[in-house]
Amino acid sequence: MTSVIKYYEGINSVAVIGNYLPRQCGIATFTTDLVEGLTAEAPDVNCWAAVMNDKPEGYSYPEKVRFEINQNRLTDYSVAAQFLNISQTDIVCLQHEYGLFGGLAGSHLLNLLADLRMPVVTTLHTVLKDPAPEYHEVMCKLSDLSDKLVVMSQKASDFLKNVYDVPEEKIAFIHHGIPDTPFIDSSFNKDKFGVEGKKVLLTFGLLSPNKGIETVLQALPAIVKEHPEVVYIVLGATHPHILKLHGDAYRIDLQQLVRKLHIEEHVIFQNRFVALRELCEFLSIADIYITPYLDEAQITSGTLAYAMGSGKAVISTPYWYATEMLAEGRGRIVPFNNPDTIAEQVIGLLGNDIERHAMRKKAYTFSREAIWKEVSRKYLQLFSEVRNNRTRNPRPRHSYVENIKAITSFELPEIKLNHLKAITDDTGMLQHANYTTPDRTHGYCTDDNARALLVTAMGQKYLPTNGYGLETLSGHYLGFLLYAYNEKSGRFRNFMTYSRNWTEETGSEDSHGRALWCLGKTVTFLDDPGYLAMSTTLFNKALRVIEEFSSPRALAYSLVGIHAYLHRFSGDSDVRRIRDFLAGRLFNQFKDNKTDDWPWLENTLNYANGKLPHALLISGHLMQRNDMIDMGLNSLKWLLTIQTEDNHFVPIGCNGWYKKGGNKARFDQQPIEAKAMVQACVEAYNITRDQIWYKNAVMCFNWFLGHNDLNMVLYDSKSGGCRDGLMVDGMNQNQGAESSLAWLLSLMTLKKLYADEILKQSSLQKPV
Repeated sequence: MTSVIKYYEGINSVAVIGNYLPRQCGIATFTTDLVEGLTAEAPDVNCWAAVMNDKPEGYSYPEKVRFEINQNRLTDYSVAAQFLNISQTDIVCLQHEYGLFGGLAGSHLLNLLADLRMPVVTTLHTVLKDPAPEYHEVMCKLSDLSDKLVVMSQKASDFLKNVYDVPEEKIAFIHHGIPDTPFIDSSFNKDKFGVEGKKVLLTFGLLSPNKGIETVLQALPAIVKEHPEVVYIVLGATHPHILKLHGDAYRIDLQQLVRKLHIEEHVIFQNRFVALRELCEFLSIADIYITPYLDEAQITSGTLAYAMGSGKAVISTPYWYATEMLAEGRGRIVPFNNPDTIAEQVIGLLGNDIERHAMRKKAYTFSREAIWKEVSRKYLQLFSEVRNNRTRNPRPRHSYVENIKAITSFELPEIKLNHLKAITDDTGMLQHANYTTPDRTHGYCTDDNARALLVTAMGQKYLPTNGYGLETLSGHYLGFLLYAYNEKSGRFRNFMTYSRNWTEETGSEDSHGRALWCLGKTVTFLDDPGYLAMSTTLFNKALRVIEEFSSPRALAYSLVGIHAYLHRFSGDSDVRRIRDFLAGRLFNQFKDNKTDDWPWLENTLNYANGKLPHALLISGHLMQRNDMIDMGLNSLKWLLTIQTEDNHFVPIGCNGWYKKGGNKARFDQQPIEAKAMVQACVEAYNITRDQIWYKNAVMCFNWFLGHNDLNMVLYDSKSGGCRDGLMVDGMNQNQGAESSLAWLLSLMTLKKLYADEILKQSSLQKPV
């Protein structure tokens, strides 16, 4: 017993954070195996799991799962930290993959880690070589908040040191765990699967387009010509997130390729997520295991580790993990997307039993250090080392979260796109709805499709991708804008009937400005190269006429879009020149018309008023014009003063507006007003860092949630849409496009602020 105790002396409780079976995910399998391995090796240690859910209802978990976290609900992370602290857990072992956690680049996780009192050992399942800034920032903070980082390859260790400046002493190498299977002849179990007398090629794992299965299929005719007894088994269900987004399209494409190549008798698709025992049986019958992935950027692979641990001859493309694991004759490396080389290697190995068995033996022997018994012992040793180090060198962890409680203490509703999808067809987004039913009578408009494009572009940054179909929706909306643009006039048409006929050749200046605003912001958010190129091209074309416009709102919308565009393409000198010209015109309109009691550029306040100071603020900030910033802040303060009563937002109604010297229209109150003020107040907060602006943004946002004149909630939590406004006698129950998009943009603006603040504050206040 003494020889075992030394591995985990002083460790009584371990909590592993990750995914867990029956969720179908590679990290869920890893987390489950790790918890079971630790329990088997240290039965007197209370080892349990806290798991991330990607759907509100979660999964039917076993007893080892003691806490569940909704990955997109920020407050769940703080509650989880509190639960872990109260549970007197000695060690938290985190399984990290960016996509498991909510917020920008999974930044919600930092809230949890910063509040923990016990040491944290983080296993990294992804380490990016060329990370975007937000991913780099999260990894650096993750390192700060972890006592040790576990990697499963030397390449990952090199990246941590060279890309993220992680000190070497903070990094520990532990193999990816594998089951302890016997080294047996592949013919032993073939009769159980009906492949007696066959030479079996195998690929397993959740199916997705980056797996490269088609490369092996293309190689198969040449292989079968030399070895007609060959059968290729593709084992694994389609990845659940891929299934939600694209259905089983990839598998269907593979099956069509099989028919085209006339290799139906040599390919078996097993569309199942199999349990460990059955997986080991499948591995046992394989003569050659193939991982034909299409991209080098894979720092670990459980499927490859399992295959090597089962003593399989392996052929793989040169992704990082494979190159390292298959070195020194433990496998064969072939170029990416090269069926001919795969065929050559398979034929060669099947024709040379001595060489194939020697390769198998090398892989199997090398992998003995990776069986779960050994891996679990190494984790327990590491836990004990980390805990002892913390005991010798206690370090107070003053949570940076305390500094942003004013920002994140208000819990935001979840983003739901049900209604947006319901009123979108293959043309674009319809303008109106009768209650929640699409109203085709009024057709479509450019305004709404531009704003819908912005929603889906922001969503691709701040929402998990599973289930939303955001790229497809972006394509619909961007395609609408492309069709709306009139090459002859250089202007957007705005209104289109349901029969797809334009009712005008030139839309209003304001609608053109709104399209520029959304296109410019979209350029900032989109990563898809095709959509990015199209958005950029369309933005630059539409910008050519803007200097001729006189509408101040068209100028303001355009300025906000221009600044977003320049955030990505700051060197575009022509766009910078136009920005300077438009900002000067808008500023002069304010300066020439304002008075002490009416600090406004017009004698009437009408719609989307908040967008005007918003444009001044962002222009002044980025052009280093304090006079513009002051003008923007003063006009925004005034707007808030005249639209706030009893600590709630009272937007000026569209039934008469507010003329200088006249009376304010109380109703109809429109969602677009609340949205414009939310965005303007958030911009004021970003520039001044004065939390009063955040509080004002929340006050305006709460108008949607019932903190208004009628105490009525405009947001529909079931559909994810928003009612069209507050009337004197109640709510307009219709959920049109403009209203629902105003709600979504307001919600996403605050979600983005939360994510940005977590990263910003964590950078400013690095734990000691």
